[in-house]
Amino acid sequence: MEKNDTLRLQCSSENNAGISFLGSDLVPYSVLMSVYFRERPEFLSAALDSMLQQTRKPEQIVLVEDGPLPPELKAVIESFGTRHPDLLTSVVLVQNEGLGSALAKGMLSCRNEIVARMDSDDYSFPERMEKELDVLIEEGLDFVGSQIVEFEDDPSNPIAQSTLPVDQRDIEAYSKRRNPFRHPSMVFRKSAVLMAGNYSSKYLYFEDWDLFNRMLANGCRVVNIDEPLVAMRVNNNFYARRGGVGYIRYVWKFNVGQLKSKYFTIPQFIKTTIPRIIVCCMPNALRSFVYTKLLRKGVYR
Repeated sequence: MEKNDTLRLQCSSENNAGISFLGSDLVPYSVLMSVYFRERPEFLSAALDSMLQQTRKPEQIVLVEDGPLPPELKAVIESFGTRHPDLLTSVVLVQNEGLGSALAKGMLSCRNEIVARMDSDDYSFPERMEKELDVLIEEGLDFVGSQIVEFEDDPSNPIAQSTLPVDQRDIEAYSKRRNPFRHPSMVFRKSAVLMAGNYSSKYLYFEDWDLFNRMLANGCRVVNIDEPLVAMRVNNNFYARRGGVGYIRYVWKFNVGQLKSKYFTIPQFIKTTIPRIIVCCMPNALRSFVYTKLLRKGVYR
């Protein structure tokens, strides 16, 4: 048996213990979210409500307050906690530590083996968790994602859809070039995340891809459900954050890290790094065109 096969067997067998015999409708799960001072209160409220409207409702929502929050955001959290005191677990960080550190601490506060990620400005469609839990449990997987749509104002009026790889082999190959998942769509086995080292703050802007690659390297089993189950909010700032000279150093640091860990080969490093640097150097309007027209399935308007 090859090393990767041994890791895959170990990852899936350890993580399946204790819950694989249960129907997915009986398995409790936690939702892991993080919010910081720049988030808009109405977006956070909509994101929380979308998890309450799931056909398979969460047993716990862990909300990490990543540093001090303005009164408007605190009011949303306090109101939600008052209405759902047994559901909400607040993790309050004294100062802003960044997404990787916030999610690492939040993961440790999740009391269930199954953990669903959700961003504080996105929207989960009502059947998201039912479909992801069914696949995760029935196929004995370690983490599951889905396609997503992008929207500006209304989740029911998307502007683009992702074209992510679906099966294990294609996901592993794709992960050598681009992120094969959309973070807010992910559902994990907590034990698999911790076995891979949990979230890290080492690579700013690449906290999710870093974790995914470490889990894949550990032999974790995964699929992407080939339908959009989450709507991600985008605007001009969304694409602006993925460009500029300053962003190049984060791209470089992450890609060099993947090379040093031997997850990327030298040819893969070159094929991944050069196109990303080119996109970083584009004007924001052109970069937006590349993301929405060339790197997505298509537009809806």
